[in-house]
Amino acid sequence: MEKSSVIGIVLAFISIGVGMVLKGASLAALLNPAAALIIFGGTASALFIAFSLEEMKKIPALLKIIFTEQKLMPKKELIETFIEWVSITRREGLLSLEKQAEELSDPFMKSGMRLIIDGNDADFVRDVLLEDIAEMETRHKKYAGIFTQAGTYAPTLGVLGAVVGLIAALGNLSEVEKLGHLISAAFVATMFGIFLGYVVFHPFANKLKQKSKKEVEIKLMVVEGLLSIQSGVSANSVKQKMMIFVANSDRAAYEEESPREAAPQ
Repeated sequence: MEKSSVIGIVLAFISIGVGMVLKGASLAALLNPAAALIIFGGTASALFIAFSLEEMKKIPALLKIIFTEQKLMPKKELIETFIEWVSITRREGLLSLEKQAEELSDPFMKSGMRLIIDGNDADFVRDVLLEDIAEMETRHKKYAGIFTQAGTYAPTLGVLGAVVGLIAALGNLSEVEKLGHLISAAFVATMFGIFLGYVVFHPFANKLKQKSKKEVEIKLMVVEGLLSIQSGVSANSVKQKMMIFVANSDRAAYEEESPREAAPQ
């Protein structure tokens, strides 16, 4: 479970609820079916118009990603793994990595290992792997765009809901008691729209972008590690090359002495 996402959502509802109470507004005012229909139904309809049905079917999976902890190999572990592999390769040759390749669960890393073990040219390997990453980034950007667009539509539909509510209120000017209730209800739609747009949908889109960025960074490390193995550099060289992806403030934790290489036989 992605704790930050859960904390954020819970904190958002608590903040709005407590804020309304402190301002003297009744939480019962939120029970407004008309406002909910305009915002939720309107946003959903706009998304169906903007995106294909196949893309819309991805929303449950995207929500799962948002609320699930991202499972990526830690950078330190990744660096240590490639240091070990480059030592094996320099000692026994590329073919000695076939066993490690078969045991890999990451399809991207496994595919890259197969490419270098099969003796493909380094430029070809780089092109294939970078193209794979680029296509993944395009997909991720497209799916994050669903929530970005939802965050754009919802506040505007909130204004539409308020206008509809005011139209109803202006039609009852003779009933003073009912007028206040109608005006209050009119702005509930605006609150729903702003809340969903800026507290839910836009943050959801940003969360997906951040997770995509982390995955891309790990895959780029994998590409550099694989190409280093193929070029036959030393364990220290592959470590220094992959350390580029580690923030300066975190590098001290990675500065442990690399495993000593056995001399190639």
